[in-house]
Amino acid sequence: MRRFVVLTVAALAMTSCYPEEEVTGSIHNKCATELYSRFNPKAMDQCMAVCIKCDRGTTTTCSTSCTLKGAR
Repeated sequence: MRRFVVLTVAALAMTSCYPEEEVTGSIHNKCATELYSRFNPKAMDQCMAVCIKCDRGTTTTCSTSCTLKGAR
């Protein structure tokens, strides 16, 4: 009986730990088009601006993200 209670509590604790929701594509696209009418994710300056404003990123993380996405 004790094992059942411990497993139940552990299962409940694990299911209550959800990561923060990701930004969906439609929200990201809307934010990007508010900044640039013709958003080009391959342009480093546009990618950086959208990442910082829409994804709430920092210069370092956005630079890495944009580079990995192929922005130049």
